[in-house]
Amino acid sequence: MKIWAMFHLLLAFLLLSTLSATTNANSEGDALYAMRRAVKDPNGVLESWDPTLVDPCTWFHVTCDGDNRVTRLDLGNAKLSGSLVPELGKLERLQYLELYMNNLVGSIPEELGGLKSLVSLDLYHNNLTGSIPASLSKLSNLKFLRLNSNNLTGRIPRELTKLGNLKILDVSHNDLCGTFSTSGSFSKLSEESFKNNPRLEGPELMGFVRYDVGGSCE
Repeated sequence: MKIWAMFHLLLAFLLLSTLSATTNANSEGDALYAMRRAVKDPNGVLESWDPTLVDPCTWFHVTCDGDNRVTRLDLGNAKLSGSLVPELGKLERLQYLELYMNNLVGSIPEELGGLKSLVSLDLYHNNLTGSIPASLSKLSNLKFLRLNSNNLTGRIPRELTKLGNLKILDVSHNDLCGTFSTSGSFSKLSEESFKNNPRLEGPELMGFVRYDVGGSCE
């Protein structure tokens, strides 16, 4: 009887594990397919993104870990146009979000701050507008944040200085304004990270000028 009981417990555990993996795969597949619907894809690079498949790990440009959770999205220079979708924030194990050199427009969804495993966020050379979400400061594993060559406006969120693992920040060639902090992780950055923002006034002067005070900055 004990053997049968152990067998049933093991079977139940395996079933629950399978159901959990399937649920995660479906959820992440839905998130990725939401992005496919939001963009135009003239070269058909997303042709393999079939929503009838349970597992998005078989789709081109998508990499998964051993648990079939999405860890990489490699769509740099894919000639995609359209907007980013908030559903991308559901990819909890995503480490690399590579969408550089496309024609993406609209704002950066604040939901990307939910990508707690993210190491690299590359959105450079697009046509993104709006402000840099302060929610990106939640990405404690982030090492590379490249948002250069867009049309981003507003202030650089001071909260980003809390990104302790940040090695590279590039917000150059935008329309950012105000000053930028030189504390925390920003203390290691050169002014090259911020160049060619005509309305950016330079580094804040510690002890003289408060970060959030100044002229109009929208």
